[in-house]
Amino acid sequence: MFRLRFPFRTRTIHGPVRRRLMPVAAMHCVLALAALVAALFGIPAAHAQALSFTDIAGRQVELAHPARRIVLADGRLLTALGLLEADPTQRVVGWAENMARYDPATYEQYRQHFPGIADIPRVGGTTADTLSIEKVLSLEPDLVLIPLWFGTSGSLEAQLGAAGVAVAYIDFFNDPLKNTVPSIRMLGRAIGREDRAEAYAEFHESHMRRISDRLAAARVAPTKVFLHARAGGWECCWSAGGRVGAFIEFSGGENIAKPVVKGATGQVSLEYVLSQNPDVYIAAGGADLPGSGGFAIGPGIEQATVQSALDAARREPGIGSLGAFASGRAHALWLFFFHSPTNVIAAEAMAKWFHPELFADIDPQRTLAEINRRFLAVPMKGTYWADLEAPPGNGKAR
Repeated sequence: MFRLRFPFRTRTIHGPVRRRLMPVAAMHCVLALAALVAALFGIPAAHAQALSFTDIAGRQVELAHPARRIVLADGRLLTALGLLEADPTQRVVGWAENMARYDPATYEQYRQHFPGIADIPRVGGTTADTLSIEKVLSLEPDLVLIPLWFGTSGSLEAQLGAAGVAVAYIDFFNDPLKNTVPSIRMLGRAIGREDRAEAYAEFHESHMRRISDRLAAARVAPTKVFLHARAGGWECCWSAGGRVGAFIEFSGGENIAKPVVKGATGQVSLEYVLSQNPDVYIAAGGADLPGSGGFAIGPGIEQATVQSALDAARREPGIGSLGAFASGRAHALWLFFFHSPTNVIAAEAMAKWFHPELFADIDPQRTLAEINRRFLAVPMKGTYWADLEAPPGNGKAR
């Protein structure tokens, strides 16, 4: 073990935060010496070389080396790192609190594998306005990953850039059908895990292409679908317009909420839902939502708990009168698929629900098992989707 020491040290002040920055000549020296060390000791060359990539906002990002100190402006991005790294926490020096706050069951699964996660400093809440630039800079990251749903911010980019910190936008929510695979490839490039990222990108693309190609060839009519977000919790009925709605359409469905929900999400009346009488009903929720009266599904949730919640929906005087319950086409789905590059599982489950004969050979459980085995540092364990089982003594759900 040895250390390289350099006689030069300069200090540049940017706003209220001070960071040590090397002069250009010194930086060139460091890079040259790092390359020499890499050659002598067999360290992969990528770790000693500067790199550049284009982020999801179309910006050119440059790093002196693959990112070693990362701040996650959306804590849920840890699961994307978990596809590429055996220990996704090793580079994370700070993160937003929204994973621990809004998806505590997934957080707990990661904490059990990597106890040090509890000590990672938090840099803000759940929006761009609550991100603490001072806290971020105090952690001396070389890269800050920002979800595109924050919106781009020239001010934020300027403040971080002035301190020598690179910013990259990433997206699994605003336009996941377009941006999931490029985001994974970008992340792999940023951390020097391009081979791993390419393997997952190809896996995701092949599974999604199977759905789109088969639907295009069959030319089947779309199935009318109602996705009931946070079923059983909020006043009926919260649903999806765009984003999640785009996945419904991709998988061969017609989202009945689209004409009346103009944003990403919104409320529709029970009367409207009943008048549309969708062929398929999907109750969507998360493992944390029962605390606020929501629908229990996701990591750590047993199949029996999800079935009980679906059965409760079937027994509701209003929503339970939908024909989808009588025909056995009522289902449940984990909402956080739509913040995650594992969204391919949701697409497969929905395609199978919407066109069961066309996709009889597709098995989302097999896809999840392969993702767990080949990619994820922390396997997804729980109930992430479900079909309403028929009541005892009856061949169909009703």
